[in-house]
Amino acid sequence: MTDTPTAPLPTRGLLESDFMVEMVRQMRAIDAYGQYEHLSNADLLEPFVLTKEMRRGIPIVGDPDEIVVERVKAFYNAIAALIEAECGLMAVPLVHLSHEGFGRVLITTGKLVVLDRTLRDVHRFGFPSLSRMKDEADKYLSVAIELIGEHSKVAGL
Repeated sequence: MTDTPTAPLPTRGLLESDFMVEMVRQMRAIDAYGQYEHLSNADLLEPFVLTKEMRRGIPIVGDPDEIVVERVKAFYNAIAALIEAECGLMAVPLVHLSHEGFGRVLITTGKLVVLDRTLRDVHRFGFPSLSRMKDEADKYLSVAIELIGEHSKVAGL
């Protein structure tokens, strides 16, 4: 955990959405040593929230630490897992980052690229609220499902 101030947390209904349940599952999966075992689901997702004030406190240039990189991977792994659940085809996330926090995320289904995002300033990865994080993930998910529907032959290869 970092020493950044905490942001307000969401209502219980948001934490019960499919995406948030998958995010909790992904975060608990990367906890090899049980450091997050005592945390509630809301506390576990709290580091994903970076308000404008919190973001101002983070330098513009910086290298991401391993914890932030794992959070980025958990976010895109959750999206890939929901794509799989929605369409029944295996979705594979690929996160490639330089040590400076620049890179790219691809999620493929078969031979089809269903998500392609450029990452910048990963050391500042976060969302204004968990609600905004869910909205962003839902947007990626809907675009991916639409692409799979339009190009089902390629997605099935």
